[in-house]
Amino acid sequence: MKRTKAGLGFVLAVMGMMPRGGNAATTGGGEAGAADRAYQVQVMTRIARPVLEALSENKLKSRLPVRKWEKSRARFAALEITGRTLSGLAPWLALEPDDTPEGKLRAEFGGMARKCVINITDPESPDFGNFKNEEQPLVDAAYLSYALMRAPRQLWEPLTESQKSNVVAALKATRLIKPSNSNWLLFSAMVEAALWELTGSAEMKPIEKAVNTHMNWYLGDGTYGDGPELHWDYYNSYVIQPFLLEVLDVCKRKGYPLAELLPKVISRAQRYAQIQERLISPEGTYPVIGRSSVYRFAAFHHLAFMTLTRRLPQSLNPGAVRSGLTAVVRRMVEAPGTFDKDGWLTPGAVGNQESMHDMYNNSGSFYICLDGLIALGLPPDDPYWTAPAAPWTQKRIWAGEDVPGDHALYGR
Repeated sequence: MKRTKAGLGFVLAVMGMMPRGGNAATTGGGEAGAADRAYQVQVMTRIARPVLEALSENKLKSRLPVRKWEKSRARFAALEITGRTLSGLAPWLALEPDDTPEGKLRAEFGGMARKCVINITDPESPDFGNFKNEEQPLVDAAYLSYALMRAPRQLWEPLTESQKSNVVAALKATRLIKPSNSNWLLFSAMVEAALWELTGSAEMKPIEKAVNTHMNWYLGDGTYGDGPELHWDYYNSYVIQPFLLEVLDVCKRKGYPLAELLPKVISRAQRYAQIQERLISPEGTYPVIGRSSVYRFAAFHHLAFMTLTRRLPQSLNPGAVRSGLTAVVRRMVEAPGTFDKDGWLTPGAVGNQESMHDMYNNSGSFYICLDGLIALGLPPDDPYWTAPAAPWTQKRIWAGEDVPGDHALYGR
């Protein structure tokens, strides 16, 4: 289905959030937050709609683009785009429908998302996902698991017993896949954490191994190795820190001893959140470094996760974090060539940049960017959305403001 790009003013007017006397970048107080939120909702729904419409109609595999360079990876695309889309959408869906324009959107998208969970896990569906052939399905099942845990009342509880059995069987099928000695350990842990939450039982060895191994891979100053060494990329944000915290949060809810590590892991995560906020330039850009650069603003998944879970360090102004993240999203989404003629995301960090893709990418890979929008899971009246717009750290520094110095997190 072809869709035209709506301008921010149109979206704000429809949602009843049109600020008076300015736009999202210039308006103060709660109006700025409402404008930022409306813009992010528009971005999220624009990206997710083609996926949810296709899969809810069991037409995803027939509609999803297959580019020449990804033919060897296309067999993974359906599950990959599903898990990544739903994981970013789920916190927003968890707010549940209401009578506001945004609440009505949640009702529409929640209904499609449930059908997507049902269809991707139904062995009789033409869009049934690949949950066990080769290694990649473990990654994609982990993101689907992440979504189920983030919005169980929307994506799990309404399912019939037969549909729930299909979901559980699909997730358990990934137990045949042995994760590499890297951030992939957390994918196995995430699947087991979801099974633990949804069914009450899980295999604990993958959880124990993932947590303990990453504790051994801590390198200092809020950063973990992806393996025993540091890689200059954003995998601490794409996967490592949010998944580690999510798994440990489940351990805490279940009264499992690993939860004793949470204070230490949260302290490290808060330092990494400070670093992430400082990566945003005054212009709303950031250094595009390392593999998976086509994941766009998923590079800030961790900062969004810390916002969603209300764990931002006190040194960070919520209004500044929101303003900075919105600026990054705007720069990336509005770059020419970001979407193809049918509304699907193209490969690239800033527009269509096919040479930036990695050998493990397919057309579904880019949808992990939606995890950069998970702060939409906070309600509109949360202080994150009502705080006045504020300049983020680099904007203050490059404007000549006398900003307190930055300091490393010492100790392990």
